[in-house]
Amino acid sequence: MTETFDIIRIKENSKETVKDVVVEEVPLTIMVGEKELVTLLCTPSDLKDLATGFLFTSGIIKKGEDIKSIIIDQEHWIANIVLVNPDIEEKLVFKRLFTSGCGRGTLFYSAADIIHRKKIVSDFKVAPARLRSLMLNFQKSSYLFLKTGGAHSAALAGTEDILIFKEDIGRHNAIDKVIGCALVSVGFKDKILISSGRISSEILFKAQKTRIPLLISQSAPTNQAVKLARDMGLTLVGFARGSRMNVYSAEERII
Repeated sequence: MTETFDIIRIKENSKETVKDVVVEEVPLTIMVGEKELVTLLCTPSDLKDLATGFLFTSGIIKKGEDIKSIIIDQEHWIANIVLVNPDIEEKLVFKRLFTSGCGRGTLFYSAADIIHRKKIVSDFKVAPARLRSLMLNFQKSSYLFLKTGGAHSAALAGTEDILIFKEDIGRHNAIDKVIGCALVSVGFKDKILISSGRISSEILFKAQKTRIPLLISQSAPTNQAVKLARDMGLTLVGFARGSRMNVYSAEERII
């Protein structure tokens, strides 16, 4: 997932040739049936999880069992997906889009997804000390970022431990990898979604698909993310760094 280059490093008035480790990026094209849906610029790891999570958070599938098969062609970087219900393929609008999941991510939401969303109802509660401990472990786990400085991280946790941890060049991709993995393994009930990146509205929509009660990041939310979190009844925590954190919505879950 990395490549090493000889570079010139300049510090003050000195120059030196050094080796620098750079994160790897590939274009993964998701094919549903024989049609091209989207091309994601991503880190070449956990690609089945990425494809599964993307289809789920985009509303194309409702559960992991909706996918009949996924075959990753690493020579051409193609995810060939066959759905259990082929009728879904006929309803999709296929178009070629490129995204790393940073800045403007790719979303496939309909107006009904926004209008008919339901509030998240959960008795889940967690102490600030547990969140601080989880965030510390989360930051220590970021091997690719610590090595290259060019990756985002995401994780799914219970109140005691991190259960799933993923990295990618894009924050959206990292979230989708975690969700795709959890969809076919541990589920989302009474779990915490953790992100290293900025929490914008599209990240909230991804989280809302899982009905997860709490989303926490070491970075900032946008104003639309805060409004959506309050509307959804999702606990949104930002700037979780060291001993501090900001709770923007559904604060009753932080005890």
